[in-house]
Amino acid sequence: MDPEPRNPGEIPRENPLLATAFSQPLACFVWKRPAAQWPSRWRSCCQFIRRLVAVEELATIAPYGAPEFVMTFAPDRVVIMNSQGETIAGRDNPRSAFDGHGVDTPWDPLDRAYFSGYALWTYLSTPFLLAMPGVAVQEVAPWYESGEVWRVLRATFPPAIATHSAVQDFYFGPDFLLRRHDYQVDVSGGLAAAQYVHDFIEMQGIHFPSRRRAHPRGADMRPDRSRTLVWIDLCDFELR
Repeated sequence: MDPEPRNPGEIPRENPLLATAFSQPLACFVWKRPAAQWPSRWRSCCQFIRRLVAVEELATIAPYGAPEFVMTFAPDRVVIMNSQGETIAGRDNPRSAFDGHGVDTPWDPLDRAYFSGYALWTYLSTPFLLAMPGVAVQEVAPWYESGEVWRVLRATFPPAIATHSAVQDFYFGPDFLLRRHDYQVDVSGGLAAAQYVHDFIEMQGIHFPSRRRAHPRGADMRPDRSRTLVWIDLCDFELR
């Protein structure tokens, strides 16, 4: 893995990456997965992801923790409700609850709700979220991996957007599809991660990765593939 491409001339110096990545309209994503297909550790937490809105930061997950519970995430509040619409638990300014957290700090259900909400919104809204107001994007040095030259967009997110960290890197292959996403998990002690995406599904002309695997990232930018921090398998997407 080289920090610079072996043949920089392979990348045209004009920048169609931004135009290509943002050429599709924003949409509302809906996706689901049968409970039996989820890894056992997640079945009680996240079986059906009901709704994710790309024009604003909002996600709904159900069931959440119990068959009749529904979790709704927004940057300034997370809430868990039952099927009658009664609030089971809620938290305003949920990010502040992570102050002082390290990698091994236990999370309560509302901590998990906040993380699940912003993380899934970030992943499923990429690359559209890079065009949102307040997000600054610049192309940085390309990266060579898996026999390809990957172009890298470095995004700086404003405080109003809840996400892993203020600065994140998005790696795009020669086909302009996402290959890798680097970030620090600020709510977990700043853990550095490299997330790889696989098995794209095309829906209404838009390509979505159906598999994601996140690994710890070292100071040399290499992932530790012997450890998997997050695995996400998705199917049955809908666009509305």
